[in-house]
Amino acid sequence: MAKYRLVLLRHGEGAWNKENRFCSWVDQKLSSDGIKEAQNCGKHLKALGFEFDLVFTSVLSRSIQTAWLILQEMGQEWVPIQSSWRLNERHYGALIGLNRAEMALNHGEEQVKIWRRSYDVTPPPITESHPYYEEIYNDRRYKCSDVSQDNLPKAESLKDVLDRLLPYWNEKIVPELKSGKMILISAHGNSSRALLKHVEGISDEDIINVTLPTGVPILLELDENLHPLGPHQFLGDQEAIQAAIKKVEDQGKVKSAEK
Repeated sequence: MAKYRLVLLRHGEGAWNKENRFCSWVDQKLSSDGIKEAQNCGKHLKALGFEFDLVFTSVLSRSIQTAWLILQEMGQEWVPIQSSWRLNERHYGALIGLNRAEMALNHGEEQVKIWRRSYDVTPPPITESHPYYEEIYNDRRYKCSDVSQDNLPKAESLKDVLDRLLPYWNEKIVPELKSGKMILISAHGNSSRALLKHVEGISDEDIINVTLPTGVPILLELDENLHPLGPHQFLGDQEAIQAAIKKVEDQGKVKSAEK
């Protein structure tokens, strides 16, 4: 029997998810479909009987908005929420704002897959001439983070995401988990993948094949040492979930009409 249980998810679809662009640290609200995904997630978790004591999110709106909608559907709006940049999406550097399918056409699908899914390959860094540089680095949310703005990343590999996430996991989330609280983490595709890699011991090579759809809760059941009792479980209609995973994987491929 599990000593601890944790629900993790990638936020609902955002506006740039819908446009197939690298969103990263550009702040985006949920799309209309993303709102529905978050609401459906909340309804499903309520039907399964989950009762949360604490929620962790990134400082990006799509992560926080997803958490709000889930708690609203569950009638648990009162549950405290803690937000940290350390749960942010991976910083895609110079790739931010670019269309994935167009990148696949120009650079090849394999290169785009490496940029999106590999463990230790870092994309080119963002520079001050980038159209979204000022929007990101002048944002007030990062003026109250636990590092100076000069030390915020300019590009990250998945390894970098795990490196900045682990202190928060160990110092903030794990103690709450071990105190017996039922926790929901509403994060992003890559911060969730990084956490799964750490908790489940997924290899550097195998993590490239781990794809997370938007708005689908993942259950982790852990022993007293926070080791998994089995592989993570996607909660919901499994056929629909597999279709959603394929949709995410196809985002980095050249569109049929362009091949």
